[in-house]
Amino acid sequence: MFETTKSLKTKLLGINLSNPTIMPAGFLGVSADSLIRAYDNGAGAVTTKSISLEERNGHANPTVLSFGYGLINAVGLSNPGIDEYVEEIKEVKKRKIPLILNTIGDDNQDFVDVAKMGEAAGVDIIEINISCPNVVHRKPYYADPELLSDLVQEVKDAVSIPVIVKLSPNVTNIKEIAKAVELAGADGISAINTVGPGMIINIETAKPVMAFKKGGLSGPAIKPIAIRCVYDIYETVSIPIIGMGGITNGRDMIEMIMAGATAVGVGSAIYYRGLDVFKKICAEAHEWMRDNGYSSIKQIIGAAHEL
Repeated sequence: MFETTKSLKTKLLGINLSNPTIMPAGFLGVSADSLIRAYDNGAGAVTTKSISLEERNGHANPTVLSFGYGLINAVGLSNPGIDEYVEEIKEVKKRKIPLILNTIGDDNQDFVDVAKMGEAAGVDIIEINISCPNVVHRKPYYADPELLSDLVQEVKDAVSIPVIVKLSPNVTNIKEIAKAVELAGADGISAINTVGPGMIINIETAKPVMAFKKGGLSGPAIKPIAIRCVYDIYETVSIPIIGMGGITNGRDMIEMIMAGATAVGVGSAIYYRGLDVFKKICAEAHEWMRDNGYSSIKQIIGAAHEL
């Protein structure tokens, strides 16, 4: 069995991680058990499903489908609400597992309230999620630097733990959004959320396959977009980046880190390679580092950029 070595250890916003892999929001269920199982299968940190102030039912099934080159999903941000979720957070933190709370809301106060309750329950990092492509947003935070800046400032003022923002690839200029987030005081950025929305039509029934009709794309098909976004963000800001989108093996992880990521989200790869994909990716990355003369992840971060 692969055991984490010194070469894969990293630090994210002051938190020591045994390796750079992070389970991002949304792929597994909301339970503490699912987060703990991901950690026990090698994830360096885990992220909760998107949690709102009030309970959300999400969309009808089918919500997740494979389309051959990746996955399309329209879960609709279903969750029990932060009041009910606090106990799940506490259960995860009993194991001292690095935990990111993914927060969603309709306005600034929703995000602030969820973040404050999450901090009180013991999460390590707040992630502001304004970029899900398969819901109707009341405010276009994801594409409006001014709106997003105000939100980040309010959440930062409300909590004392690090705050990161999950950006959308579905914008004209992701550098502009990233810079606005940094100037507003965010401690880090996660990129990217799913691409789209996209659509699949059943030609026998002449109807969209998804109940919500549209959904966000993830998996191998979006990796080049994710790499480019992280590369652009790295050249624009000085805060750390969690890079995600199509990371399936160790070489993918190295590529994302060379683009500028400090840590790497691994989600859809669970579907393709099983829950122990975190251990597999780390073993593959460690082997590549050994064969190519690297002794630390720090040597790789941003290596694809010109000096």
